[in-house]
Amino acid sequence: MSTDPRQLSIQDFTYALPAERIAPEPLPDRGGSRLLLSRSGRIQDRQFRDLPAELPAGSLLVFNDTRVVRARLFARRPSGGQVELFCLEPVAPHRAIEPAMQQTGECVWKCLVGNGKRWKSGPVLLEFEANGQPATLQAERLEAGDGFSLVRFSWQPGELPFAEVLRGAGHLPLPPYLNRADTDVDAVRYQTVYAAHEGAVAAPTAGLHFTPEILEQLRQQGFGTAQVTLHVGAGTFQPVKAGQMAGHAMHGEPFVVSAGLIRQLQAQAGQPVIAVGTTSMRTLESLYWLGAGLVRAAGRGSTPPDAALHVGQWQPYEEGAEVAVAAALQALLAYMEQYTDGELRATTQLLIAPGYRFRIVQGLITNFHQPESTLLLLVAALIGEHWRQVYEHALAQGYRFLSYGDSSLLLP
Repeated sequence: MSTDPRQLSIQDFTYALPAERIAPEPLPDRGGSRLLLSRSGRIQDRQFRDLPAELPAGSLLVFNDTRVVRARLFARRPSGGQVELFCLEPVAPHRAIEPAMQQTGECVWKCLVGNGKRWKSGPVLLEFEANGQPATLQAERLEAGDGFSLVRFSWQPGELPFAEVLRGAGHLPLPPYLNRADTDVDAVRYQTVYAAHEGAVAAPTAGLHFTPEILEQLRQQGFGTAQVTLHVGAGTFQPVKAGQMAGHAMHGEPFVVSAGLIRQLQAQAGQPVIAVGTTSMRTLESLYWLGAGLVRAAGRGSTPPDAALHVGQWQPYEEGAEVAVAAALQALLAYMEQYTDGELRATTQLLIAPGYRFRIVQGLITNFHQPESTLLLLVAALIGEHWRQVYEHALAQGYRFLSYGDSSLLLP
């Protein structure tokens, strides 16, 4: 098999997933899920509560603390018909998630529109409650793009931030394969217990298994923990339709990390970094490529360009001479100390697939992913062809799959 991911065919990364193996609901107890342990090619069955006993000594676990927003809206046309709006990302007046969620009065978002053919013109309306008071939301379609629309939202009372509008008017955007409406149970269980920063339209599901008790146990046993914030986009469910991966465009996702995290990674040199979820892994590996770009820019005598704050899909497979991890992290820290308030805001389109060499991460906690998905490519990049044995074992032993399914700890 080629080691250039652009030449890969997604059809080589498939398996038969029976519908009954997809977990439709969360278990009653977060920590009650099963844990498939794959260490150096050896597979063992555990419970998720066993995680602290199975982690390599000295591990640093990195969590994604994004919070899922209630991004699905069901509005009514004047004729009475229903229109579904799925808010994907802000466009105006802010493109960054944090200020967009605090915007008052009106805003424009890129949205997926359901039942949109019947929405010819004019506004659609939605009535809801915010802080116990009646409120109204109006949506007007401005223009249609390739599979999405730009929608202007306006609301009363106008002093409400858009985050409060979504909390009152919206529904949790459960994965499409669950094919059901969200419930009060989902309102709690489709968030991690450590979710902090609103902006995701899909949960970082590897973290759904953690309880306060398990987190406390990790601390008591001396494991380090750290946070990144990557706001998971709807593109995480985007199917690969191209014959070769070169024809697939990865979705971009915004992330935020602190200077403190960079220092934790520097102090971790020579000891394991375990990503909790694919989003944490993509963020951590993206930090290396941002730092390597800064080192190369300094070598050319150029000042750090804005482009240094974005990691392209194929960047790891096109770069020149290798930059040491320590040098990349130090360059990134120096950049943050000079140009930021201690927090780095960037975007990544990084595709991690077989042929990728990991710079930061040595292990992964993750659920079981859909066939022919970029998430399965990421798993294959970490553990190689052994992914097939892992998935065959999980299927044979009755593990539950996808967002509300069981977990795995993958240690190459």
